[in-house]
Formats: sequence, structure tokens, C-alpha cells
Amino acid sequence: MKSSLINMVMVLFLITLVCAAAIGGVYELTKEPIDAAKQAKQIAAISEVLPSFEKVGIPQEKSVDGDVVKIYEATSGGKVVGYAVETFSKNGFGGTIRIMVGFKADGTISGTSVISHSETPGLGDKIDKSKSDFSKQFEGQNPETFKLGVKKDGAGDVDAITAATISSRAFVDAVNRAYQQVKPYMED
Repeated sequence: MKSSLINMVMVLFLITLVCAAAIGGVYELTKEPIDAAKQAKQIAAISEVLPSFEKVGIPQEKSVDGDVVKIYEATSGGKVVGYAVETFSKNGFGGTIRIMVGFKADGTISGTSVISHSETPGLGDKIDKSKSDFSKQFEGQNPETFKLGVKKDGAGDVDAITAATISSRAFVDAVNRAYQQVKPYMED
């Protein structure tokens, strides 16, 4: 077979077609397990931030600042025991951070859980419970009386992580965003 432009284009087309089919096949094979893992992580985060519950409702999604905040209502014995809010901040040092914040029915923060972040290892990653006690200062606090701002800025009651003030501010921003979005549900 003589090498010509048409032959080369046909061979390149066939190689591209085979590669595209292979990538599509791998995507289809891994899509379901990846989605299941994401859902399991979300359920674990909800369970971590809320008091015990029997049932979690379908999330209410709100578009906020170009992203989505999800609010999950948790009930036990037909009564609301709290809300889990999947929230975010685009102000992290490494980009967007996503956290789950739990609120008891009275508005008190019952817990927080980091879902994802790209903060600096050893510094900003201390927003994660497994790395430091930073997030514990929010537990048991009600944002109506606990100012969601960093003390160092003169704006609130939160002690920032040493050398990671940007990450601390981003975490506080995410918690505040969660509270602002869930507040109308608690007032009903």
C-alpha cells in the first residue's frame, strides 16, 4: 500500500475513532461507581454533622453566587431535628472549598465536615477535622450570637488557623453562607 495523504488521514481517523470509543467505554464503566462513592461521601457527611435522625429529605437546591447550596431536612418521629447544608466558598487559598454544615432545629451549629478542598497541606488543610480542632469551635454555637468572622480581622468570634488566615476566612464564609440559606427554613 502506497503512502498517501488519504491513507494517512484514514489511518489517523481510525486510530482516533478507536481511542474515542475506548475512552467512552471506560467512562460508562466508571460512571456508576464514581456516582455511588460521591453519594456515600455525602450521606456520611450528613450523618457526621447532624444529631441522630430517621430520615433525610430530598435536598432543596439554591443557586448562590454562581454555585449551588443544597439544604437537607432531617426528621425523626415526624419532627425536624435539623438541617444539613452542603455549602461552599470560592475564597480558599487553593480555590473552592466545599463543606457540610449541620444545624439543629433551633439554629445551633451541630457540626461541620469538609467535603473537598485544595488548601495547602500542613497549613490550610487544617480546616479538616482530621488535621486540627479548628472546626470544633463552631459546634454548639448559634450564628445569631456567635459572630461568623475571624477575630484577627475584628469581625467575629472565630480563631483563625495560624498561618492560614485565608483558609480560615473561606471556611467561615462557607458556614455563614450555609446559615444565611437555611435561616428561612428554620423560621417557618
